[in-house]
Amino acid sequence: MPTSPDPIRRRLLQGLALGSAALGLGLWRRPAWATPFAAQPAVLHGDRFDLVIGRTPVNITGRTVPAFTVNGCLPGPILRWREGDTVCIRVRNTLAETSSIHWHGLLLPANMDGVPGMSFDGIPPGGDYLYQFKVRQSGTYWYHSHSSLQEQAGLLGAIIIDPSGPDPLACERDYVVLLSDWTDLPPHRLLARMKKRSDYDNLYKRTVGDFFRDVRTMGLHATLADRKAWGAMRMSPTDLADVNGHTYTYLANGHTAAQNWTALFTPGERVRLRFINGAAMTFFDVRIPGLTMTVVAADGQPIQPVDIDEFRIAPAETFDVIVQPQDDAAYTVFAQAMDRSGYTRITLAPRPGMQADIPVLDPRPRLTMDDMGHGGHGKVGEMTCGAAMAMTGMDHGTHGSAMQRHPASETGNPDVDMQTMMPVPRLDDPGIGLRDNGRRVLRYADLHSLQPPADDREPSRTIELHLTGNMERFTWGFDGIRFADAAPIRLRYGERVRITLVNDTMMEHPIHLHGMWSDLEDEHGQFLVRKHTVSVPPGTKRSVRVTADALGRWAFHCHMLLHMESGMMREVRVDE
Repeated sequence: MPTSPDPIRRRLLQGLALGSAALGLGLWRRPAWATPFAAQPAVLHGDRFDLVIGRTPVNITGRTVPAFTVNGCLPGPILRWREGDTVCIRVRNTLAETSSIHWHGLLLPANMDGVPGMSFDGIPPGGDYLYQFKVRQSGTYWYHSHSSLQEQAGLLGAIIIDPSGPDPLACERDYVVLLSDWTDLPPHRLLARMKKRSDYDNLYKRTVGDFFRDVRTMGLHATLADRKAWGAMRMSPTDLADVNGHTYTYLANGHTAAQNWTALFTPGERVRLRFINGAAMTFFDVRIPGLTMTVVAADGQPIQPVDIDEFRIAPAETFDVIVQPQDDAAYTVFAQAMDRSGYTRITLAPRPGMQADIPVLDPRPRLTMDDMGHGGHGKVGEMTCGAAMAMTGMDHGTHGSAMQRHPASETGNPDVDMQTMMPVPRLDDPGIGLRDNGRRVLRYADLHSLQPPADDREPSRTIELHLTGNMERFTWGFDGIRFADAAPIRLRYGERVRITLVNDTMMEHPIHLHGMWSDLEDEHGQFLVRKHTVSVPPGTKRSVRVTADALGRWAFHCHMLLHMESGMMREVRVDE
C-alpha cells in the first residue's frame, strides 16, 4: 500500500533507528501513562500480583446478570510489566467451577500457559495457582480464561509490557482500547442455541425482491446458478457472523457506545491506541474519521509504520496505532462489526463531555462464490460445492490456479459441508465489506516486521491443515476431525516447520498457536510478519513458519470461542 510522507511516520522511523542509541546515552524519558476521563480498570504495575476470579453482577443492557470478573472488574485490571522481569501472579478462584488464566501471545514455560488439560489441571473452586515466569518480550497483549466459555462472560483483560530499554513508540498519551462482545445469555445456553439453530441471528436472508434485483444485474441464468450453488452448500451468502448484534452488545473497555468512554488529549500530542480484540466471536472494522492512523505494531511486535484510515481486527489480534490530532475537536473511534449488525465507539477529546458525530454503519456485505474459493470456473455456480467434494483425494496440486487437494478424512464426513477448490493467500485483500470503500484499509500484505526472523532456516517439512465445519450442525474441526478425536501434532524440539492452513468453510477463522511465534509468509514463501494469531478468510490458504523452541503440550485453535469449543482445536506436542 502506498503511504504518504506523513510526519508521524518519519519520526517513527527515525525513532526506531535511534532508540538503542538513546538508551546507551541515557537520553530516554518514559512518558506518563495516560488516564482517561471515563473509568477504566485499574492499572497494576510491578512484578507481583494478586488476582481473584469471581462472579460480579453487571448491568450492561438494562438487566442485571452475573459476569465472570477479575478483581471484580469487567474487563479485568490492566497488567503492566517490564521486559526482562520475572513476574509472580497468584490467581485465586472463588467460583464454583474450575477456572484458569491464559497469557495470550506470551512466550513462557508450558506449565505457565494456563490451558487446563494441557499445561495444568486448572484452578479448582476455592483454590489458587502461582504463575511465575520471565517476561521475554514487550508490547500489547492480553489475558483471558481458557476454561469452558468464561471468556465470553467477561474474564479477560489487557497486558502492557514495557521494553527493557527506551520505547521508540512512546507517545504523550497511551491508551488501551479493549473491544469485546457481551450477551446476557449464559454462554452455554448460547452455544446450545447455535447447535439447535445456527442461523438464529441471520435476519438478512435473501428475499424474492433480492432475486429479481439480481436478475436485472446478473441475468437469469447466472442468478439461478448462484442460488443453486448456495443451496447445494446449504448456506446463505448473508451469514457473515454466527452471532451478531441481535444477540451481542459491543463494548470498548467494558463500556457501551452510549456510555462514550473518553480518552483525553491536548492538540498536537501523539496518542498511542493499543487495540485488542477480546471478543468471543466478532471481527471489528475500526476507523477514526478525520484522523490518519499509523500502525506501528501487530500482535505486540513492531512493524514498519504504515498509514491507514481503517483496519479489520480479528478476535485475539492486537494492533498499536498512533494518531496526532491537531484540532481542538473531538474524534469518534468507530468499531463496527464485520457484518454491520452493530458497533461500539469511544471518543478522543481535548475535554470531558465532548463528542463527535457517529458514522452510519456501512452497507451489509454479501459473500460470493469467489469469496468461498469457488471462483474462476466460468459461469457462476458451474461447479458447486458438491462437485468439489466429489473430487476429494484427487491430486490437483496446491499452487497457482490448480485444484486443491483435500485429506481423505473429509470424504463423506458429515462434519464437512464444503471444500474450497482454488484457495490462494489473498494477503492483499482488505476483506469482505472493505474493498473499494474509498478509504485506505490495512491488509496483511502491508504488515512487515521491523526485524528479520531470529530463525531464518527453510522449513524442513510442511504440515497442511484444513479448517472444516458444518454450519447447520455447528461442528468444527481440522481436517474434518474434532478435537476430542484428533491425535496431537508432534514436533521435534528445535525443528523449523511450515504450517499451511486451508479454509474449507464459509467463515473466517483466526488461528492461534500457543507458546511459539507464527511467522506469516507472503504468496512467494518469503517472511512477512511475526504474529501470534493469523486470520484465514474463507477460500484462502495461508502459511506460517514455526520454530519448535518450546517443549511441552500447546493448544492450537481457532479463536472464535464457539468454534474452538465445538472442535476446532488441536494439541501441538513438542518433544526432544
